[in-house]
Amino acid sequence: MKPASFTATFTILCIIFTLVDYDVVSCLHFSDTSHRTAMVLPLFPPKDTSVRSSPSQLSGRLLQKSPVNAQMALHDDLLINGYYTTRLWIGTPPQRFALIVDTGSTVTYVPCSTCEQCGKHQDPRFQPEMSSTYQPVKCNIDCTCDNEREQCIYERQYAEMSSSSGVLGQDVVSFGNQSELAPQRAVFGCENRETGDLYSQHADGIMGLGRGDLSIVDQLVEKHVISDSFSLCYGGMDFGGGAMVLGGIKPPADMVFTNSDPGRSPYYNIELKEIHVAGKALSLNPRVFDGNHGTVLDSGTTYAYLPEAAFEAFKSAVMKAALSLKLIEGPDPNYKDICFSGAGSDISQLSKSFPPVDMVFSNGKKLSLSPENYLFRHSKVRGAYCLGIFQNGKDATTLLGGIIVRNTLVTYDRQHEMVGFWKTNCSDLWNRLNLSPPPPSPSGLVNTNSTGSMYPTLVPTGSPGYNASGEIKVGFITFYMSLSVNHLDLNPHMTELTHLIAQELDINFSQVHLMNLSTKGNDSLIKWAIYPAGSANYMTNAAAVEIIHRLAENRVRLPDTFGSYKLFEWGIEPPPKRSGWWRSYLIVVIALSVVLIVGLSAFVGWLIWRRGKESAVPYERVESVESVVREQELQPLK
Repeated sequence: MKPASFTATFTILCIIFTLVDYDVVSCLHFSDTSHRTAMVLPLFPPKDTSVRSSPSQLSGRLLQKSPVNAQMALHDDLLINGYYTTRLWIGTPPQRFALIVDTGSTVTYVPCSTCEQCGKHQDPRFQPEMSSTYQPVKCNIDCTCDNEREQCIYERQYAEMSSSSGVLGQDVVSFGNQSELAPQRAVFGCENRETGDLYSQHADGIMGLGRGDLSIVDQLVEKHVISDSFSLCYGGMDFGGGAMVLGGIKPPADMVFTNSDPGRSPYYNIELKEIHVAGKALSLNPRVFDGNHGTVLDSGTTYAYLPEAAFEAFKSAVMKAALSLKLIEGPDPNYKDICFSGAGSDISQLSKSFPPVDMVFSNGKKLSLSPENYLFRHSKVRGAYCLGIFQNGKDATTLLGGIIVRNTLVTYDRQHEMVGFWKTNCSDLWNRLNLSPPPPSPSGLVNTNSTGSMYPTLVPTGSPGYNASGEIKVGFITFYMSLSVNHLDLNPHMTELTHLIAQELDINFSQVHLMNLSTKGNDSLIKWAIYPAGSANYMTNAAAVEIIHRLAENRVRLPDTFGSYKLFEWGIEPPPKRSGWWRSYLIVVIALSVVLIVGLSAFVGWLIWRRGKESAVPYERVESVESVVREQELQPLK
């Protein structure tokens, strides 16, 4: 829903959470892509009382040696999964975790082995007892303590009613094999309880990048091991994943900077003054983008949200510039999305149908947005797109989520109180910055989504199947389907079910293959595979993403005769490679075929030669009586 009453409800909740000392920075974002409710911001600065630094620590932010940084890959997709994740390793020996990168949160936490209420996530829970370097953070005057006053605890409440709570611990945190930054000791949360989306999401936890003593950035800066800066780069519409750098980097010459005043609000603000559509400034009061918390960047928010006047002006300007397109209904009848059809499926050609948009900052610099920075794909109509910018209820805050910075390197230069933007191809960021890339994800092409399912990143990570042209070769897509129908009742309808799946995914019937069918009680479990159309060896990225969009958004609808059903564990596989054994076998087969053909040819030639020799012998008449008699004997009887 998008009503103002919903916004007001969450505003009241944020006030309550603030008064009871919760981390209300969390009220900043709502990452569930199934909802596009206006974002709600807290009315007061966050109170982070878990661990506090001394005044001398807070003033000592100068590096004692040459700055280094941690180069890290981002996984998943913001509009499909609702978030981006990176990988952290905690403990000795290291235990791996997939954590959502979140500039609106101030604490990093993972599920603990002692958790009494934690969901099933991507990786095993953290086991403190298995780490030789783990230490609990003991109760002290600067933290909130447990009931026994033995250990520091934390509790975080989010606007969508999810929550995380647990104890604080300290251990060695590693950032990957290619990171210049050596492993560092850091304080993090060891979860004992999760609720809401945090319980159901596939990612393990949160990596807090906001401003606060428990933020991983603040801790590394206080240790003087990185400069007070970090960068994020999100992939584009056809590519998920991306890159992240903890620490400073040399900014590109054409990076656009704007001021970011930490005293303005507890969030990462920018000084937005104007928006231009098709080269013309929207007719707005320049202070419209300075209301409440101003203009805020949040990596945990999916879309963008403007104050009412700005949204109406932006919507009208885009619709006027896209008159050649047809207005259609959105994919979800619960929302009044503004959608257009007729632009085609080629992302590189969208600028021919949709206008350019510029965000102009107070210093006169501007960030140019392409259509992928304010549109999202229509999940039901091929070649159709919808506005990914919405009205922020009655809130005067301007909230810019990840859609605005697709294929844009965003540098949060906290030391100089600036935020920089650089349009680039985030899947090729390391080469463009002349940096060595981080190692590929151990899972290859497959990553996970927010519902606990396998999901493709579709971003070059050095995995097999990636070619230099920028295309990931997707051999086939797999997914599981659980149905509350006994396999004996299901078997006669398998052809019908296959046709239905092809119809719902908008593909050919021949592309849908049954890989496995098993039973559990009265339920049936089916593993399906979607192969490329025709004789192609692999799918295009656009075709693969379109299929996965439909799976991710539960666009597969089956008749009631198939009972209740569930789709899960979507994944992609590279094209099959022929092994050395297969190549040897092929060579032997070819050699035998050649020998057989040559042998047959020689035999046929010999037969022809022999017949030729026989025909060359002269015919001799036989005049003997015996021969005549025998000839007569062959006559029919009369």
